[in-house]
Amino acid sequence: MIFEKSVSELHELLVQKEVSATELTNAYIERIEALDQDLQAYLTVLGKEAQAQASEIDRKIAQGADLGILEGIPMAMKDNMCTEGVRTSCASKMLDEFYPPYNATVTARLKDVGSILLGKLNMDEFAMGSSTENSAYMKTRNPWDLACVPGGSSGGAAVSVAADLAAFSLGSDTGGSIRQPAAFCGVVGLKPTYGAVSRFGLIAYASSLDQIGPLTKTVRDNALVMNAIAGYDALDSTSVRYDKPDYTKFLVNDIKGLKVGIPKEYFGEGIDPDVAKGIQASIETLSALGAEIRECSLPHTEYAIPAYYLIATAEASSNLARYDGVRYGYRAEAEDVLGMFRKTRAAGFGQEVKRRIMLGTYALSSGYYDAYYLKAQKVRTLIKQDFDKAFETYDVLLAPTAPTPAFKFGEKSANPLTMYLSDITTVPINLAGIPAISLPAGFVNGLPIGMQLMGKAFNEGTLYRVAYTFEQNTNYHTLKPNLSKEVLARGSR
Repeated sequence: MIFEKSVSELHELLVQKEVSATELTNAYIERIEALDQDLQAYLTVLGKEAQAQASEIDRKIAQGADLGILEGIPMAMKDNMCTEGVRTSCASKMLDEFYPPYNATVTARLKDVGSILLGKLNMDEFAMGSSTENSAYMKTRNPWDLACVPGGSSGGAAVSVAADLAAFSLGSDTGGSIRQPAAFCGVVGLKPTYGAVSRFGLIAYASSLDQIGPLTKTVRDNALVMNAIAGYDALDSTSVRYDKPDYTKFLVNDIKGLKVGIPKEYFGEGIDPDVAKGIQASIETLSALGAEIRECSLPHTEYAIPAYYLIATAEASSNLARYDGVRYGYRAEAEDVLGMFRKTRAAGFGQEVKRRIMLGTYALSSGYYDAYYLKAQKVRTLIKQDFDKAFETYDVLLAPTAPTPAFKFGEKSANPLTMYLSDITTVPINLAGIPAISLPAGFVNGLPIGMQLMGKAFNEGTLYRVAYTFEQNTNYHTLKPNLSKEVLARGSR
């Protein structure tokens, strides 16, 4: 099927005129119409707009113009990235009728290279969650088992790629929100170095942690998308000037002599034994391919979760203070201004968002700032120093992306602390600001598991090299979920 092909394969078909951009776009739209009522990955589908974009590209092809690698390729975006004139809701009632007057930088860059936007994807409200159960609109289902969550908060983004509802997608990652759903859904997801991809137009959850990154079917596709979206942006004060490479140049099937560290803390309590066994098999594969594997230590890992949830919620409390019913977004009716503030925020935010605002406000309050927020920032520095020290010896670090495979709906939502612990292997990377990639590395009880590779800041290239070599020597990325009508009907009951 055409929609199962990678970006590189689709580009070749377009160049050879074996398929038109319109035919390709229509194939994805038809698949969305057939499957998404069960999977619920999309909040907004831009069928007519996508077809109009495709027609323009077909005219360009007919005139003999060269075609860029992402030109005419249908994609989708998490619904917290601004799209001019297209609803950007953050899966929240608070922004139910928000139509941005401008594009996020990543939106503009993909538009400039000719990618076709199919629509906006479901997520945990304001990116706060690990299961996409916190959306104000619907619960996205995992295509490998519709009774299971797809991960979060970029659950819709991962499902759109895993179920072939888009050729690639963009997600955002604050504490694992690209990598964990990528692992749960069996796709490739990259969290870039902080500052490598512009955050302008990304509706903020926690500004010092958020990063935009690609979710794709293959490592090559991931590198191609990074080529398009990465690089300095004057509109983003946290954007970094650096020598952006062509990431595809790192896609070589050779890791002989590379030093891979295995942090022992990432294989401790809370890691499913079957997941650990699957990742150990992947480690053995890399060793057989010539990598030098040794155990290492990141001693402050145990403090990552409490530090993260203090810092992230404090920043969320500050960022979400703007949603007061005055300037834009949802407004509740009340007799006076204070009543309007209270009712707007009570009705506009969901339970998890309100929980995190309260935690963050408490951590920043007088008398508690030094005891909680400031101490968490000091721990963040120690965690970063752990990584810096490890990278003096190792080229990359390797660990499970998530401690378990995808879990059932409702299994963890009643206990927020249990849900928060599902990010135990991903949040340290955001605290340190380094890049990490998740790629398919096996199955446990029919559900995908992910292997996470971590690298030095702005060294995505080495991650791509290791990931590409692993991918070329395994077949996990080629396996697809069964999405027959019978399976969907059974899973939707």
